[in-house]
Amino acid sequence: MLLLSETTEFIIQSFYKVYNTLGYGFMEKVYENAMIVELRKNHVSCLQQKRVHVLYEGIEVGIYFSDIVVNDEVIVEIKAGKGSILPQHEYQLVNYLKATQYEVGLLLHFGEKPTFKRKVLTNNQK
Repeated sequence: MLLLSETTEFIIQSFYKVYNTLGYGFMEKVYENAMIVELRKNHVSCLQQKRVHVLYEGIEVGIYFSDIVVNDEVIVEIKAGKGSILPQHEYQLVNYLKATQYEVGLLLHFGEKPTFKRKVLTNNQK
């Protein structure tokens, strides 16, 4: 059984519903907003643009804003555009996991063909 599989499966189903409804070609923010609508419509707890503090040896060295955090468990990073998921997108998501207490992340790409990646970095690996 995958870590948080029920939650991630529901997010992925929502991703395909949004993609099938809107199609290809919108900016990332449109897809992010649509994902929030879809998740909340189904009574899923989610926060948009959640502020995350990045620490280095206990000192804050930066802040980033996650696209969506679902059930205070899963970071969702949204990409849109030509092509597919790039390695730097995956590195970005893994770094977000490293910088937080979250262990599971989903990278959703609203491209010509919808694709996603699921990343896990357990807290004992950090």
